[in-house]
Amino acid sequence: MMTGERQTVVVTGASGGIGRATAVAFGRRGARVALLARGEKGLAGAAKEVEAAGGSALTVPLDLADYDQVERAAQRVEDELGEIDVWVNVAFTTVFAPFMKIEPQEYKRATEVTYLGYVYGTRAALDRMKPRDRGTIVQVGSALAYRGIPLQSAYCGAKHAVQGFHDSLRCELLHDKSNVHATMVQMPAVNTPQFSWVLSRLPKHPQPVPPIFQPEVAAKAVLYAADHPKRREYWVGGPTAATLIANKFAPGILDRYLARTGYKSQQTDRFDPHEAANLWDPADREDGHDYGAHGIFDERSTTRSYQLWASQHHGLLGLIGAGAALAAGLAAVRSRSQ
Repeated sequence: MMTGERQTVVVTGASGGIGRATAVAFGRRGARVALLARGEKGLAGAAKEVEAAGGSALTVPLDLADYDQVERAAQRVEDELGEIDVWVNVAFTTVFAPFMKIEPQEYKRATEVTYLGYVYGTRAALDRMKPRDRGTIVQVGSALAYRGIPLQSAYCGAKHAVQGFHDSLRCELLHDKSNVHATMVQMPAVNTPQFSWVLSRLPKHPQPVPPIFQPEVAAKAVLYAADHPKRREYWVGGPTAATLIANKFAPGILDRYLARTGYKSQQTDRFDPHEAANLWDPADREDGHDYGAHGIFDERSTTRSYQLWASQHHGLLGLIGAGAALAAGLAAVRSRSQ
């Protein structure tokens, strides 16, 4: 973002997790941030944090699986905050369970929010951005957009769908020579409240597959992508890069590895039940508790990603690699001439 600009930014799923951390990060820049989600308690908490960071906030409670609600929200944002510069799709819901333990209506609901919510948000954004020929859409993805894992078939299926949708959309924008850009950020395991509020049929409390990153790492990547949207995608975290590379070259071996390890690595040793399940209703508790951006794994989460830096500076790394190769070649030539 150029110095002095005040962007109008929409963040879906802004009541918690990556969406909330992203909204606060934009607020720190002084942006006007529209917070879209179902949970009104979480939205209120996020708005306070955005404003405390230096931005202005507009809360819009809605169900992102309903296109009419998304369209009305987009118009309200432009009426109250101004023309939308950046739209960030983050919102999702899912079910932690083996495939055959997920009911068809639950599967449908998870897909409508996690996939169609992105489609609807993108459509509402493009309806406004394309006539102006400017704007940026950031799709928050996952390593699981490329690599499915056990117990998360609903989430993985939806993220794969988002990835395919994103590829098609980028091709169309490039064909039109549009100055509207779309990019995607593939995330690692992140310490968000989802593991305490999604519907789970696992015997133990679900957890992200370690190593775990804090949501502020993810938010930093989203902001960078919004500022540099001509890259088709960014990878956050070494595990994301390793997973995508392994899946490309040895998917069968990865199938067997995940079959052995995927169940245990996604569960803690705790048997206590969930406090909430947000598949059908927001995870707003009667006691007024606001989950915030972080989950329950702070002590096990890291605040930095060296691979993110590498993803942002691949040109520089390429030059360094080429320089190192040239130096090695020159050294070899000298060695032969002696």
